[in-house]
Amino acid sequence: MSCFWRTSDLAVLLIWGVFVAESSCINGNQTAQNSPSPLPEVNTIVSVQMGTKALLCCPDVSLTKAVLITWEIILRNQPSCRISYRVETKETNETNCTDRRITWDSTPDQSPDLQISAVALDHDGHYSCQIATSDGHFQERRDLQVLVPPEVTLSPGKSRTAVCEATAGKPAAQISWTPDGDCKTMNESHSNGTVTVRSTCQWDQSNVSAVFCFVSHLTGNQTLSIELIGGSDKALRSYIPYVIPCTIIIIVLIITGCIWLLKISGFRKCKWTRPGASTVVEEDDMQPYASYTEKSNPLYDTVTKVEEACSMPQGEVNGTDWLALSATGI
Repeated sequence: MSCFWRTSDLAVLLIWGVFVAESSCINGNQTAQNSPSPLPEVNTIVSVQMGTKALLCCPDVSLTKAVLITWEIILRNQPSCRISYRVETKETNETNCTDRRITWDSTPDQSPDLQISAVALDHDGHYSCQIATSDGHFQERRDLQVLVPPEVTLSPGKSRTAVCEATAGKPAAQISWTPDGDCKTMNESHSNGTVTVRSTCQWDQSNVSAVFCFVSHLTGNQTLSIELIGGSDKALRSYIPYVIPCTIIIIVLIITGCIWLLKISGFRKCKWTRPGASTVVEEDDMQPYASYTEKSNPLYDTVTKVEEACSMPQGEVNGTDWLALSATGI
């Protein structure tokens, strides 16, 4: 937490420094106005948030004595731009100036100040105002620094960790945590001058359930909070390599046992029920044939009679019976 307050104090000092620089610009201009001789060049740092309007002022000298007003603009990776205004002829001249967002604040004969309607990253650079008067030459340079607010995110990680990220800020943001943990912070610089700050922290204490991330920046401070993943997460993950194979083995054994029981049950059913069913079918099939043979077969009746006649004495066989026997060819 102490780091956060130190960072906040630093931000306040920087903002106060910019304000004092602006105030000294006004005081310096008043001194230059009352001074009979030109003052040396004054350099002032101006910090402006991206997307806002910026006003850059010239030395506050009497325009009635001004002969030539010139703004020289040196931007990063761009050719030098020069804007001049000749008071006597009211003639304006521009050289290598293509950005239409940079214009006079008013007509040059009324106010020589320069304005930027919407500050962008490519407006970082040096803006120098030179006023030539009958009393001498006055010059003041503004070093414009564009501030870009970072995009802040806070996300949970593994094993009781959290990641706080301030993306594409200018200048680089400062990140601190409450409560303190085992933290690692990395800065990634981009080609457009912005910086991404990523801080990863881990808390081993089981009593820490929620953490706070503080992001300090010249454009404003932000505070985010998040709950950590359960304290037993690390221990649980250590058992996973053993739990999964055992679970698979148990499932395979259960399936194998079910298949074996089904096979045993089917074998017993075939062994004990099928012979009985066969016997019943044979008996049922034979009963009608036997009945038909015994009751409706003439050959069976004839054989029976012959056997009875043969067993009788010859004298007891009547003529009818012999006739029947003769008809059968016996």
